[in-house]
Amino acid sequence: MPTNTRRPLVAGNWKMNGDKSLVEKVQSHLAQAELSNMDWVICPPAPYLGLFDAGTKLGVQNVSQFDSGAHTGEVSVSMLKEFGCGYAIVGHSERREDNFESDDVVAQKVAKVLDAGLTPILCVGEPEEVREAGTLFDYIANQLDAVLAEVGIAAFTNIVLAYEPIWAIGTGKTASPEQAQEVHAFIRGHLAKQDSNIAAGTVILYGGSVKGSNAKELFSQADVDGGLIGGASLNPEDFLSICLAANQ
Repeated sequence: MPTNTRRPLVAGNWKMNGDKSLVEKVQSHLAQAELSNMDWVICPPAPYLGLFDAGTKLGVQNVSQFDSGAHTGEVSVSMLKEFGCGYAIVGHSERREDNFESDDVVAQKVAKVLDAGLTPILCVGEPEEVREAGTLFDYIANQLDAVLAEVGIAAFTNIVLAYEPIWAIGTGKTASPEQAQEVHAFIRGHLAKQDSNIAAGTVILYGGSVKGSNAKELFSQADVDGGLIGGASLNPEDFLSICLAANQ
């Protein structure tokens, strides 16, 4: 891990997977590890949040931009706080695509999470056709600008970013360490246009088919500060190996 003031973070996004047994296995593996140089957080499906031991760092995979009311199936930030959640994934590509969440809706959710004192894990990233067209930087800039317009650059002291190349999610494809670094550097540079100090301190995770076998090389890049882990987070041994890679 590069020497900087940013503390590495590994976030496990279980998506719509897992069971009670996995809760127990993941907790057991992490409890036995010495991970003093990094942070980790588990983002299980909401029904499992109450099964984790007190003190476990928990996040949720989605949060409503509304406080309460007639919004069937949604979860509010106040509910999450009651279960000890400290993080909320916002703007994941699957939410943007499957649930038609616009950049503006994502920005509203980021604001709501921040107002509640939680940490948003804000996801940005391009589909394959955008990368092939050569417009990925404009695409990602637009995603970032919507949030900047809503909450301002100062709020990024309390925001974790996650770059997820959509073409590398669940496909087995992985951006090369150099490709990941290129986009992470762009993201940091885009924030630096408004405040270089805040940009330098913003944690940026990579989220695209990270595994125990490639985590060390990815995390060795100057602007890659950890990972948002999907499939590998469902394997306690693999997730632990990723955390150990970030702990170095």
